[in-house]
Amino acid sequence: MTVTAPSTQGMRWPTVRPWLGTAARLGLAAVWLLAGASKVDDLAASGRAVNAYQVLPYDVATVVGAALPFVELALGVLLLLGLATRLTAGISAALLVIFITGIASAWARGLAIDCGCFGSGGQLAEGQAPSYLPEILRDLGFLVMAGFLLIWPRTPVSVDGWLTGEPVVEDEDE
Repeated sequence: MTVTAPSTQGMRWPTVRPWLGTAARLGLAAVWLLAGASKVDDLAASGRAVNAYQVLPYDVATVVGAALPFVELALGVLLLLGLATRLTAGISAALLVIFITGIASAWARGLAIDCGCFGSGGQLAEGQAPSYLPEILRDLGFLVMAGFLLIWPRTPVSVDGWLTGEPVVEDEDE
């Protein structure tokens, strides 16, 4: 008679996953809060940064640029609280795809701009080189975090969990 020890890998994931989700939720919240806070003091500069991508008419770019810091701050607060996490992660993912596409488009078209992700952005001064690849890779990392939360939105210490009263850790039998 052979006795096999139970697999510990299968038991660890249900325990670790919620805490990875909490790290992703709080990390993404910090990103949105920092990004929004860095732009909210100068909405005109944020509009110029969006306009630098040369994909929207100037008037539309300035409105998008002025609204963007408030959207980022709202996403950050919702993620910080853990409220409407799946919806917030979905909006975050969509916004990140737009950002990645915009940066890639600027790179492909040979524009020399600062992405404006954490500040004013816009055209770079003569002799300055854009850093598109690190910006895209950074945003892809944030997109992975948002994707994780889309799949597993339930995390400890969240308003979502408090409202539903459901346990965060799933039973292995499920």
